[in-house]
Amino acid sequence: MKTSVILSTYNSVEWLEKVLWGFNTQTTTDFEIVIADDGSNDETKEKIDALKKIIKIPIIHVWHPDNGFQKTKILNKAILATQSDYLIFTDGDCIPRNDFVATHLQFREQGYFLSGGYYKLPMNISKFIAENDIQNQNCFDLNWLKSRGLQFNIKNFKLSKNHFFTSILNFLTPTKPTWNGHNASGWKSDLLKVDGFNEEMKYGGEDRELGERLFNLGLKSKQIRYSAICVHLDHERGYVSEEVWKKNNEIRAFTKDNKIVKTPNGISIN
Repeated sequence: MKTSVILSTYNSVEWLEKVLWGFNTQTTTDFEIVIADDGSNDETKEKIDALKKIIKIPIIHVWHPDNGFQKTKILNKAILATQSDYLIFTDGDCIPRNDFVATHLQFREQGYFLSGGYYKLPMNISKFIAENDIQNQNCFDLNWLKSRGLQFNIKNFKLSKNHFFTSILNFLTPTKPTWNGHNASGWKSDLLKVDGFNEEMKYGGEDRELGERLFNLGLKSKQIRYSAICVHLDHERGYVSEEVWKKNNEIRAFTKDNKIVKTPNGISIN
């Protein structure tokens, strides 16, 4: 297999199903899906088991009991469960365009990780998207989205299919190419060298901290936010905490100031 797609989820069956249909429409099929499940209930397992019989891409379901926000821990378990040497990371609320996997494979390069973005949809359109809209790629078509109430926004350029135009936007964007959990990829060997995600971190910057350690390892990053496209389905974030953000920012500052490469709270502790 050329690559493994790791996507995280937690008790969001409706969104997860739409995302899996998105990966079932990819222009390349030489990959596996590893679902990093942070303690979802049986409904999620039942849905995954049912979809395994329909979706043509092999699916591995990695789960641990619910003990609060432990996304970093389940992601590390998912890394170890992969069977390829190149890993693409996304979330169970991000539907990939049909060239998503192919784009990551096209731009991969030794010594780099890839930094993508997402296009955020409002709740009414997120709910409206059906399986056929994913198969027909309607949910990436601006005219279709506008007919469902999408408002004009400069960010609409993210959905452009003109490769020359998107390459210019990738070059011109002021956004730094960071490791973004909803859309990033890198070599498994590099992720193991930095010992994966820091399991001490909860929600808020835990993905960026991994990227900062990859930079400290000596890697560079490529910007593909306008090339590797996924649409983000709306949802609430009840796990956001100011106290956790403060602690995470302190960890990130320590990582930067001390050029930390290998986290002391990563894959090795398991």
